[in-house]
Amino acid sequence: MPRREDAPVTTTTITRQQQPPVRAHNRSLVLQALYRDGSMSRADLARRSGLTRPTVSALVADLIDDGIARELGVRDDARVGKPATLVGIESDAFHIVTVDLSSAERFVGAVVDLRGGVVERASVELDGAVGEAAVSLVERLVDDLGSRTTRPLLGVGVATPGIVDHDGVVRTAVHLGWYDLGLRSRLADHVGLPVHVGNDSNAAAVGIRTFGETTGQAAAGQSLMVVTIDHGVGVGLVVAGALVEGDQFSAGEIGHVTVDENGDVCACGRRGCLEEVLAAPQLRTRLRQHDEGSRGAVLHDAGRALGLVLAPIISALNLNEVVLSGPADLVEGALLRAARETVRQRTLSAVSNGLTMRIAGSGTDLALLGAASFVLQAELGLT
Repeated sequence: MPRREDAPVTTTTITRQQQPPVRAHNRSLVLQALYRDGSMSRADLARRSGLTRPTVSALVADLIDDGIARELGVRDDARVGKPATLVGIESDAFHIVTVDLSSAERFVGAVVDLRGGVVERASVELDGAVGEAAVSLVERLVDDLGSRTTRPLLGVGVATPGIVDHDGVVRTAVHLGWYDLGLRSRLADHVGLPVHVGNDSNAAAVGIRTFGETTGQAAAGQSLMVVTIDHGVGVGLVVAGALVEGDQFSAGEIGHVTVDENGDVCACGRRGCLEEVLAAPQLRTRLRQHDEGSRGAVLHDAGRALGLVLAPIISALNLNEVVLSGPADLVEGALLRAARETVRQRTLSAVSNGLTMRIAGSGTDLALLGAASFVLQAELGLT
């Protein structure tokens, strides 16, 4: 990976994989407390984590040595006794390269800090590339982003459409022509950094779970569904704070649920998939075939198809929050209203009365931030 000449080399001694299991777990507890709850004293950390004060002091010393945490000065309060010294996360200590491959037009990426703050952005036009040509574009984008940081890189996070296993193998990504592609290993060999790959819809859900305050999309509870509408259609599902992936890593693949047995043939070879009704390229093509007065009906039909698929999932899991992420001109308005109304018509009031269905805020980078969260979880134990 090209780097600025003044960029420090990547530090790998901080990763949790290189720590003894117990110490790695304890270190994660301390980091998690600082990350979620903000700065606090060593005594506060001991109480919050359940660890002994000597253990916390040793772990904090290590975190400071590694540059992840720093002392912020004494607490300014009226408590009796010696003022406590506060410790906090050093957000800019390390950067993460994160890329989102879900768009039909371009691959997009960013360099973010440990808090999800965007430092740099870059993109590369897809121009119909598939197979090895698409892999080369990913490598080019990652190289470009890696050259834009002066901080050590913690790793690379990738959000890709398709079915992705825990080894970072893209088992199927139809639109990109990827089948059993070892994307994680390919990129790791290319850049010489830890690489973590996951499904784009899962990344969007994890992005809200981890960076809710940063994105302005903080989840209302511990469970939510994120529906991504772009090149394809997928669902990221978090239940009780945990990402649901499924035994075959296919949880959330709603794009290939049949909604019209007489519908168009899908890229997967089947007929009438939800993706043919709702994915952005297909929906835009259909809208161009109608005049302005009938656009609302086209979007309503797409939203109703989505609601038909979502209703049994929402009812089975009693979800209270659904977030739609996609092009605002398609998702806002008629489509969202039709999806919401269809779900309410097809579920018990005990389920639908508590349901909030909304769109992701404009300009949010849910998949990018979720891919960064893949790295934070794997390398630092932050979930």
